Amino acid sequence: MALFGKGVRRVCAVVAASTARGMLRQLRVALGSTRTVELRLDWLKTDAERRRFLNGLRRHVSRTATFLATCRRKEGGGKFTGDIARQLHWLNQARQAGCRWCDIEMETFREFPDGFLRAYPVPPRILLSIHDFARMPKLPKRIVVSQHGQVDALKIAARARTIADSVRLLKVAGRSRNLVAVPMGEVGLPARLLALREGSELSYAPVEQATAPGQISLKEMLQLYRSHLLTRLTRVYGVIGDPIGHSLSPLLHNTGFATRGMDAVYLPFLVQQLGDFLKAVSDFGVKGFSVTIPHKQAILKHLKECEPLAAEIGAVNTVVVQSDGSLYGCNTDYVGVLRALQRKMRIEDRRVLIFGAGGSARAAAFALARAGAQVSICARRENAAKQLARAVGGEAVPRRALGTQSFDAILNATPIGMHPHEGISPLSVHELQCGIVMDLIYRPETTKLLEIAAQKGIATVSGVNMFLAQGFAQWEIWTGKRAPEAAMRRAVLAALRWRS
Repeated sequence: MALFGKGVRRVCAVVAASTARGMLRQLRVALGSTRTVELRLDWLKTDAERRRFLNGLRRHVSRTATFLATCRRKEGGGKFTGDIARQLHWLNQARQAGCRWCDIEMETFREFPDGFLRAYPVPPRILLSIHDFARMPKLPKRIVVSQHGQVDALKIAARARTIADSVRLLKVAGRSRNLVAVPMGEVGLPARLLALREGSELSYAPVEQATAPGQISLKEMLQLYRSHLLTRLTRVYGVIGDPIGHSLSPLLHNTGFATRGMDAVYLPFLVQQLGDFLKAVSDFGVKGFSVTIPHKQAILKHLKECEPLAAEIGAVNTVVVQSDGSLYGCNTDYVGVLRALQRKMRIEDRRVLIFGAGGSARAAAFALARAGAQVSICARRENAAKQLARAVGGEAVPRRALGTQSFDAILNATPIGMHPHEGISPLSVHELQCGIVMDLIYRPETTKLLEIAAQKGIATVSGVNMFLAQGFAQWEIWTGKRAPEAAMRRAVLAALRWRS
């Protein structure tokens, strides 16, 4: 029997603020989405604020809501500076205010003689929490919390330094009873989102303020990823890269799945070592994934098959996991570049400079060369620029020559200027001798490079156009259905403009 109920009740909203007013405001928001709420009493800045909050909490107590009181001491990773006696005092006050559960960290639990905690008037159901903010500890294969023991459930919250770490924790959750599994950190985010599917009793998401590394908001967990609805039948897709936190690909693809009513989810994987992710593909049940910086070229050697164009380009941004587990690669960046630039100019016989020589630059170079453009390459690595230029029948242009040569269009295919480093431009105003500037970066929608170009009177093309076109093509490769382009475009543009 589930300890906290089923479905959305297993998503625990985290309410954490320095004032009672802030906590109560967050509590009202939380109860509009789920009926399970963790109350971080340790975040309240004074005892007076704790008292005010608990008095206000009484108005929200009901049979349908489950409140879990937490007053974590600093020794256990919380903010409470009082001793154990004061901690237990506030948990007792929380019980009187209507909390049926409390979270007590291992650092406090160890101080009690056997059985004493049950005798103290804390909330009647106890979740014992073990936190390791530095690493994933050694884990047993299975954990079973006795119904008649000193605690009712156990929580293991540990930082996943590798994807393999998070897989190990999920496997323990799948074999165990009354266990809450919380992989912390950005690497652990996909596993956090899949934790309920794998058997964790709860998954945590803050209403406003993150209280642990790698948390996403309650709104994102329920609306973007729909983690409470995921099952073993859910088709899992994702994007791999480093960095990955800036990516709007989860918003793009999950909007498509929701619009079409598909049982599928798209997750962000921070991947520092390709092998770490590839070993976890079957564990997560991944059916396909996008590939971004820095893995677009390195992924090639892991593919069983590759479409001829992607092989010629030498870079892959889309992978299909076939029924036998092997990987098939293709490239939709190619489509994205053409569709975005063709809206502004006729490409045939035009002179186009690509700044960069990585995976995105290679896709752009082949796309433009095949469309009849005269392609020039300029890159920090001159040898890479020369090799790419030779591959597409173009020319390599040294950086020092940019101020004296003119082009019909210049494309930035480097990550310089990408969020969170928006204030940087890869090229100076004097190097923009052209009619059109296109930036393959889509976040921010208007990069510093595009700002400089516009100030000079040069037409601009945002990378969002390429991002959308390549994403639509990916979605259709994986699903075999027509992408709901209008809904996907609206979601991405709204997010970009809200965040700018």
